[in-house]
Amino acid sequence: MDRGLWISWYDLPDDGREHYLSWLHASYLPGLLERPGFLWAAHYACVSKESRPATQRESSLNHTDDALLPTGSRYILLAGAAHANVFAEPVPSALHAGLPESSRKMLALRIGERVNIMAEAARVEGPEAPHYADGMALAPCIQLGNFNCAYRHEEEMLAWYAQWRMRAMRQTPGCIRVRRLASVAGWGKHGVLYEFTSLAARNQHFIAHEDRDPAMKAWSDRMVQRLVHAPGSSSLACRTWPAVPD
Repeated sequence: MDRGLWISWYDLPDDGREHYLSWLHASYLPGLLERPGFLWAAHYACVSKESRPATQRESSLNHTDDALLPTGSRYILLAGAAHANVFAEPVPSALHAGLPESSRKMLALRIGERVNIMAEAARVEGPEAPHYADGMALAPCIQLGNFNCAYRHEEEMLAWYAQWRMRAMRQTPGCIRVRRLASVAGWGKHGVLYEFTSLAARNQHFIAHEDRDPAMKAWSDRMVQRLVHAPGSSSLACRTWPAVPD
């Protein structure tokens, strides 16, 4: 199983963006898959706020005011492995330092890069999982939250995800699977990764599942206010590599 994830968020300049993306898709990502222990890799472009239905909850998310934290959030690169220690031999910064100069120049185009190494703590499968033909490869559309929570609320947060949010996603149309993540390196201690068949399916069904239960909706509203998100979180993104078939 792919229980370890390397996640990078970053921005790109207008000048050189297309050249970088061509290199990333043709050289860098296939190169990662040749490394021992790497099971998959994927790249995503985040969608604009206008491309997701406006909700009061999402508009009221709390975000960190840590001025030292990198703020990149336009692109997300993920890699999967059996466990998080795969990304320790070497760690991402050392891996990049050992690349050829031409590759290091391309990586230098990333703006505000932020990295987490995460371990999967729990997983549930949605109704689309039996029909998903790509196995452990990440879905065409993801929603990725990266956040911290005051320790005194973490036990309730654990209960909320296990008893409501993840359980509800098992019946949410368009959902392939959901993973709860715990960080072993990086700013955000917690993460949650939702996988959907498409952006349209996510936009239609993701929030609607809570509206049918007022008590659980109230619980969600309370818990969301207790989380402090990374810049741009939660990110809604569509896969650019591997290419999504038409």
